[in-house]
Amino acid sequence: MSLQTEEFEARTEPHRGELVAFCYRMLGSLHDAEDVVQETFLRAWRGYGEFEFRSSIRTWLFRIATNQCLNLLQHSSRRLIPSALGSPGDPREIAPAASDLPWLEPFPDLLFAPPPADPGVLVVERQSLRLALIAALQYLPPRQRAVLVLREAFGWPAAEVAELLGTTAAAVNSALQRARAELTRAAPDEELLTEPAESDRRALLDQYATAFEKADLESLNRLLADEVRWEMPPIPTWFEGRDDVLELLRRKLDPRAKRRLVPVSANAQPGFAVYDEVGGRLRAHMLQVVTIGSGGIRAIHSFHRPDLFPSFGLPLQSTAGLP
Repeated sequence: MSLQTEEFEARTEPHRGELVAFCYRMLGSLHDAEDVVQETFLRAWRGYGEFEFRSSIRTWLFRIATNQCLNLLQHSSRRLIPSALGSPGDPREIAPAASDLPWLEPFPDLLFAPPPADPGVLVVERQSLRLALIAALQYLPPRQRAVLVLREAFGWPAAEVAELLGTTAAAVNSALQRARAELTRAAPDEELLTEPAESDRRALLDQYATAFEKADLESLNRLLADEVRWEMPPIPTWFEGRDDVLELLRRKLDPRAKRRLVPVSANAQPGFAVYDEVGGRLRAHMLQVVTIGSGGIRAIHSFHRPDLFPSFGLPLQSTAGLP
């Protein structure tokens, strides 16, 4: 390895985690975000010999990544969750999976590794990864999305964002106001998402995992909020309200089947990797992202995407015990 290569990697690698998180906010897809970051590092390496350090390495990488995201978004539609397609469905009539639609993907928190910063800033950055907020960002035009993420999640000054996007600070501030207004309409009521104390939160999640593994609908009834929402991409049908969600689970959760829930963390929220036990082997089934708020569990996004498991550091199947 050459000295230039070693220098390049030492200067750029510490920023990979936050670049992936930034691109994910822009694109709503972990796979697309990782592809863009890979291309960003390739372009940066090609131009490193001419880099004059008039800006920081971090700013330079963000400029490349932002332009890559904006170019990609010119040719792709926004990422969807089922509730963006229309009204809730009937649990007795579930549409087949629609794998051809551009579905939103969950983000593994283990990939989020920003450089050391003020703890308060890190809290804001993590909270801006919440799944409902990422879904709401998809409604924004790409440049507004970039302005909002850079200003709100990463705390960039308006002048820096303006330089990156080739515009003025006044235009950035105007775009930020419009983005905030649209996000207020599209995002959930944060007061309803206020989580309980950590001990109560952990107990609720443990009870949910046990109840789901056992197909214990009576216990699930106590844990779900009245207005709970259940979504299952790539299945376009979604459900709202405890009665309909419980009817769905009654039809889909076989109490005779064996399943195992492994805790994960996604989008700064708790979640579970759900395995089915078949012939003594655990097989990846779905990834659930859990939203907790007033009244209990307010939403479950259940991604029927076993291919996502490796991104969470989990095997697709196993005969050994899982963590």
